[in-house]
Amino acid sequence: MSIRLRLILTLTLATLAVWLSAVVWIEHSTRAQVEQVLDSRLAEAARMVSSLLSDHRIALTYPGALIPADEHDGYLRHLSCQIWSEAGVLVGQSSGAPEGPLTEVPVEGYSTSVIEGEDWRVFTVVNADLGLRIMVGDSIAVREGLVFDVICGLLLPAAVILPLLVVALWIGVSRGLRPLDRLTEALRLRSPLDMSPLPLAPAPPELRPVHQALDGLFARVRQARAHERDFTAFAAHELKTPLAGLKTQAQIARRAPDEATRQAALAEIEASVARSDRLVRQLLDLSALESGEAAPQAVALEAILGEVQHDLAPLAAKQGVALAVAGGEAARLPLPRVLLYTLLRNVAENAILASPAGSAVRLAARCAPGCCVIEVRDQGPGIPEAIRARVTERFLRGPGAPVGGSGLGLAIAAAAAERLGAGLDFPPCGPEGGQVVRLVLPRPG
Repeated sequence: MSIRLRLILTLTLATLAVWLSAVVWIEHSTRAQVEQVLDSRLAEAARMVSSLLSDHRIALTYPGALIPADEHDGYLRHLSCQIWSEAGVLVGQSSGAPEGPLTEVPVEGYSTSVIEGEDWRVFTVVNADLGLRIMVGDSIAVREGLVFDVICGLLLPAAVILPLLVVALWIGVSRGLRPLDRLTEALRLRSPLDMSPLPLAPAPPELRPVHQALDGLFARVRQARAHERDFTAFAAHELKTPLAGLKTQAQIARRAPDEATRQAALAEIEASVARSDRLVRQLLDLSALESGEAAPQAVALEAILGEVQHDLAPLAAKQGVALAVAGGEAARLPLPRVLLYTLLRNVAENAILASPAGSAVRLAARCAPGCCVIEVRDQGPGIPEAIRARVTERFLRGPGAPVGGSGLGLAIAAAAAERLGAGLDFPPCGPEGGQVVRLVLPRPG
């Protein structure tokens, strides 16, 4: 259902509910008022007749018309009056009164009776001095007719006004939604490549947050596309370098005049292949981190540190670096295992590549209530202060960066840490040199 139709139906039903509530309330109120007023008139008329009889202003020579019919008063001509003696003899009545007594109740006051299948409301006055009972009554159907006329006076205008109200609501809601229609049309006609902010135009306050949210979305998409272009360009450049080296070294190996030159070229080819393989693996890791969903599981910290050590042992041996692991014996953390492994592998790999031969890289874990801290410490030159704040940017390589790096390792680590809800920082090591990468993982109590 459209917003326009929903609004019109809601407003129409709300108006109808208010109107019907008013009709019900007025019906009850009018009925009570009519009964009170007409009961008072019955009592007043009966007492007036009794007073006239006491003053001998009405002669009781024969049953005659005490209250003549008034053709100009729709209510008065429906009043009926009877005068009965204590012996049960009718001594007088008004024109149009029923043939039988209006009520069988002998005491003075109000009563309700059924005469010829019709309900009557009667007030009786007992004139003890004259030995008479004066009864004045009216038909309850007359009272119901008065109330019905009032209700019809409310419902008939409603039947005329309600269609006009629906038309007015349709026009008003349509005009109110016109800015939204203009926004829809502007978005429909916009080019998929157009990520510029929406043009400034007068808009109701309710639509301004939508404008702002769309402009924010366009800005984020524009930024994401710029990052994507940069990422593609950087990745192509990083892949082009080792591929060019591969081609050159392959040509050298084919034309090598001696075995030593050929072996040197093959070693360079192997290094270029390893660099390309590492870059492709890191690109795949980064893509998986940004698009994939990893389910949490109970991860044994000691086991994952041992796995990282095992997988990086060949690289550490090739670089002449000792890779040691300590801590994390009893800790188990509920988190996605692949994210933690990817993070630690890339940080440790960076540390190995940055460390000189004969040095050591140490992975240490310690846990406390609420968190576990994992540190990767190397003995390399460390991160220069000039780029420390930007060290997790993609493809960023500082001066003195190790050969074979791609500038993606710490970017991958930062993306994984964000997915884990962990803290990742790079504090300086102080006078002893080297670099520490500290990961703080939340630990449920």
